[in-house]
Amino acid sequence: MARYAVVLDACVLVPIALADTLLRLAERDLYRPLWSARIVAEATDAIVDIHPEIPPERVRARFAAMDEVFEDACVERWENLEHTVTLPDVDDRHVVAAALSGRADAIVTANVGDYPMDVLGPLGIEVVHPDDFLLDQLDLAPRIVLDVLREQAAHTRQPALTPVDLIARLARCGVPGFADEVGRLI
Repeated sequence: MARYAVVLDACVLVPIALADTLLRLAERDLYRPLWSARIVAEATDAIVDIHPEIPPERVRARFAAMDEVFEDACVERWENLEHTVTLPDVDDRHVVAAALSGRADAIVTANVGDYPMDVLGPLGIEVVHPDDFLLDQLDLAPRIVLDVLREQAAHTRQPALTPVDLIARLARCGVPGFADEVGRLI
């Protein structure tokens, strides 16, 4: 099992291409994904708001499938830690509490500025943008990452995607540096 544990914030679980890439890399044991029921609820609400054409039960099924595949990913007993965290936005404290409870090494979020290092550094938690996180994964295991992207493209059906199409989608999901680097390698 991967030892590097990472809380995936709701914002990286909403875009399907990005979430799929992150989860496929976790399946390859490059890192251990973590989330909480509250993070999943936030992601579910965001997807339903952004895509009202998608039935909420289909969105909930997506997250239930994640819980099945990653049996130990959903962090519990984080609630008592939430009040011990001081952040600029109190609504983000639950993410840090989940990281503490899950003994995470990092939080992967597009909202890096919401998690000041002067608060998280002493807690031993790194905050990483998904672009940087994926670039790190590419540096650590280039063959696995490229294989994962090829497999992901091959398994995407609505619409069917080539690896180049997938890379373009990932760039639009907020990981342009990763998309550029992978585009050079693929």
